[in-house]
Amino acid sequence: MKKTPLITGWREWAALPELGVENIKVKVDTGAKTSSIHAFDIMPFTRDGKEWVQFEIHPLQDQDRLTRTCTSPIVDYRWITSSMGSSQLRYIIRTTLTIGRFSAQIDLSLANRDEMGFRMLVGRDALSGTILVDPNRSFLLTSDPTTKGKTA
Repeated sequence: MKKTPLITGWREWAALPELGVENIKVKVDTGAKTSSIHAFDIMPFTRDGKEWVQFEIHPLQDQDRLTRTCTSPIVDYRWITSSMGSSQLRYIIRTTLTIGRFSAQIDLSLANRDEMGFRMLVGRDALSGTILVDPNRSFLLTSDPTTKGKTA
């Protein structure tokens, strides 16, 4: 029996529990293959013979005061083409993404998204087969904490 997919809006509130991020506003972007997060001060290192990366993130949109220091094993390096058409070799980590009742392990590229509108994009690989996107709606799976539970 086929499972009914969840329907999400084009933007949602998400959590990355393994990285200590309780709330981050994400753009659900079916045009992006791989999910991406704004990361800076990226420093690779070795732990127990394996490649890891430490990086900083600002989880809240338009706010640079709150910073989270994150560490994660590196699972891959990939050439990612940005929406501007330039390609960049990026670190890829694997972490849990939670949006409302949806939760999955996703690959996440670390990138400088300082000039972009959202600190994180959720790409189609993270959604494949489980989520449909309603491009006319927002916050269908989550409440916007900045509007005290109202949906947009």
